[in-house]
Amino acid sequence: MPVIDHWWQTETGYAIAANPLGIEALPIKIGSPSVPMPGFDVQVLDEGGHPVSPGTLGAIAIQLPLPPGTLPTLWNAEERFIKSYLSHFPGYYETGDAGYVDSGGYLYVMARTDDVINVAGHRLSTGAMEEVLAGHKDVAECAVIGVADPLKGQSPLGFLCLNKGSDRPHDEVVRECVALVRDQIGPVADFKRAVVIERLPKTRSGKILRATMVKIANSESWKMPATIDDPAILAEITAALQSMGLAARHSQMT
Repeated sequence: MPVIDHWWQTETGYAIAANPLGIEALPIKIGSPSVPMPGFDVQVLDEGGHPVSPGTLGAIAIQLPLPPGTLPTLWNAEERFIKSYLSHFPGYYETGDAGYVDSGGYLYVMARTDDVINVAGHRLSTGAMEEVLAGHKDVAECAVIGVADPLKGQSPLGFLCLNKGSDRPHDEVVRECVALVRDQIGPVADFKRAVVIERLPKTRSGKILRATMVKIANSESWKMPATIDDPAILAEITAALQSMGLAARHSQMT
C-alpha cells in the first residue's frame, strides 16, 4: 500500500500540503508531502521576504488571507498572535518551518527555521544532513546542530546513535559519515565533526531537544526542559561534547 504523507499545523486545522486523493492522486515523491491544498498559497521566502527560485531552501510561509478553518487569533493575545505569526513577513503567515519547492511544485519540509544554520553565508538545513547520516548502514538515529564558529558563524556537528550489535570503531563510522555528507551535500556544508552517543535527549513525545544541545555545545547556561523524557541524557551529551573540546565545564544548568 502507498504511504501518503501530509504536512499541517495545529494552527491551520487541516493539511497545508498533501496528496489530494479525493481530487486526483498524484505521483508520490519520497520526502515530500506533495502539493499545497486548495486555499493555501504556499511560498518559500528568503530572509528579506522575497520568493526564492525552485530548489532553493528558505522559510515556508503562506500568503494571506488564510483559508477558513485556520486560526483567526490567539485567545486573549492579539498582539502575540501578530508578533508570532504575521510580523516577520508582512502579508504572510510564518509557519516556522524551512524547506523548498521543486520544479514540479512539490513541497519539501526540511526543518524548523531555527534548525537552518548559516555556514560562511550559506543557509543549510540540518535536516538534510540528518537524512544523509541516517542513510549510513551503522546509524540507527542521528541529529545535527549548528555550533558557534568564530570564522564561519556556525559549523555543523553530528550526533550518531549506532545500531544495536554494531561493533565497528566509532572513529571509522564518523569518518564515513563525514565523507557521506561531503559527497551528497558538498564541501559547502563544512561537515567535519560528529560524535557517537548512546541516545539522544528527547521530550516524552519524541522531539529531539536540539536547542538545549546547542546551548550546551556553545557553553551557554541552559534550563532543564520540563518535557524531557530522561534528564540523565543531557549529562551524557555534555560529557561527549567536552571530549571534543566543546561544552566548557563552566557551562551549567540554571
